[in-house]
Amino acid sequence: MDKITESLLSEFSQQNNLDTLDESKRFEHFTAYIVVKSEHPETFDTHDLVVGSDTNNTGGVDAGMDAIAVIVNNTLLTDVDEVEDATAGSGPLEVEFIFVQSETSLHFDGAKIGTFGFGVLDFFSDNPKLKQNDKVAGYAEMMRAIYKKSSRFTRGNPVCKTFYATTGVWQDDATLNSRIEGVKSDLDNTGLFSIVEFIPCGRSRVQQMYQKTKNAISADFVFSARVTVKPDIPGVGQAYIGFLPWSEYKKLIIDDSGNMKGGLFFDNVRDWQGFNDVNSQIRNTLESDNRNRFVLMNNGLTIIAATVQPTGDKFYIEDYQIVNGCQTSNVLFAERAILDDNVTLPIRLISTQDENVTNAIVKANNWQTQVKEEQLFALQEYPKTLEAYFNSVSSPERLYFERRSRQYDSQPVEKTRIVTFDGLIRSFAAMFLDEPHRTTRNFKSIKAKLGSEIFAKDQRMEPYYVSALAQYKLEFLFRNGHLEIKYRPARYHMLFALRILIAGIDRPQMTAYKMEAYCNKISSALSDQITSDKYIAAAAQIIDTASQGGALNRDSIRTEPFTNAVRDAALEHPGI
Repeated sequence: MDKITESLLSEFSQQNNLDTLDESKRFEHFTAYIVVKSEHPETFDTHDLVVGSDTNNTGGVDAGMDAIAVIVNNTLLTDVDEVEDATAGSGPLEVEFIFVQSETSLHFDGAKIGTFGFGVLDFFSDNPKLKQNDKVAGYAEMMRAIYKKSSRFTRGNPVCKTFYATTGVWQDDATLNSRIEGVKSDLDNTGLFSIVEFIPCGRSRVQQMYQKTKNAISADFVFSARVTVKPDIPGVGQAYIGFLPWSEYKKLIIDDSGNMKGGLFFDNVRDWQGFNDVNSQIRNTLESDNRNRFVLMNNGLTIIAATVQPTGDKFYIEDYQIVNGCQTSNVLFAERAILDDNVTLPIRLISTQDENVTNAIVKANNWQTQVKEEQLFALQEYPKTLEAYFNSVSSPERLYFERRSRQYDSQPVEKTRIVTFDGLIRSFAAMFLDEPHRTTRNFKSIKAKLGSEIFAKDQRMEPYYVSALAQYKLEFLFRNGHLEIKYRPARYHMLFALRILIAGIDRPQMTAYKMEAYCNKISSALSDQITSDKYIAAAAQIIDTASQGGALNRDSIRTEPFTNAVRDAALEHPGI
């Protein structure tokens, strides 16, 4: 391995707590990360994607693939229940399957390319010939669940992208290209895909892809129809009001791979709502002969950027978010194949690094869209205070709450200690709302509690930190092979069991002062490695008792009766 790739791999391994793995396995995680990050910029755990075994026995072999990713409507999914949740409704489905094979070899091997291609082809077969381990079988189940809803592939069949990465030099060899074309042809002949790509990645491309993961989101575009806002506004560097044609606006929301850029709408209070009545009306306008009226019918989009650099009519912006326009942008993305410059958008572009200014703009825009005040608080004020609380915790139990998307991408922090927004909601709901069965199967119902039971005014911070700490401790044991991978489907039930084991079933109110002492009891137990391991082992025993020794499959454990069984088993457990 060349010195540059070796150095980048070492940095990645340290930041992701992979040092104990051998070089080839670390390279599998590395390539999975850079490939999927190029298609889906949000934070994720490569252990969910790498399908071969690190130290755990996953049952069987990896079917010729090192990593698999499934993206549906710009959301990375790792579980069949997440597929069901993401595909609920009747809107169009845009699906992308990603497969990665990596070799630390300095050469591209035609035979291995063929084996990789056959593994991908076999994955989509009704009767696969290759033995599949548990992870591959899980992704195959997700694939089948997606194709059962193929009537909703109205924008085109799924895209299939395969990446073959080595530490060698890609020289566009004719023989290797012929083998690649054969793989693409075999996949294309299935009729399952609208696009099939095979991307060979030599060391130069691998290095570039890794460096790109650290870059802030940016865009170059032409903004000629504009006026500058004057007089100067405190806290605002520059401000412009104007219009962008679709050909320029799409540069702000679509990346080089043709996907929606990640992290664009984090400060936008309302997530993409799907094709509800309002969004369906927007779509109907775009599909009609009256699309040139769109500029008159839209309220406009507000873009806030940390950096705005105009050069004449050419603008470069960096570290930006669209704080009013999530719904419009998603409809435009869905309709992108038919759009032209008859579609023009009203734009407000604001340059500021002052969070108070940003918050005021977000609040004003979302009041206009009738967002409840408690939702604004839950998505703006509470997370900001919670981030400060997480930062106040000293090492070695330091965790990093990712309040803003990609917040820590360019920072040298251990990535396994990053707590995502949705990840924290899941662990908190499992541990303190007694709803581990809803964390994946019906996550939308959990997120509906934002502002009322989650991130609510006057709630204590400690339960959120404790939930994140418990999740971190569990994942650490899974990664290092000290906790059998069979328990992973029940990991949220284990969080629930841990709380009962350590602090008891009766918890104080979330706003009560007594909650601090209750949570301190849990964090103290988890902070001592020996004690923590004993409690987690006891939680695994509780899962065994609740499941009566049966298989921990999603249909049996992601139910309220199983949650009740875990509670009863935890109450009866003698403790450590």
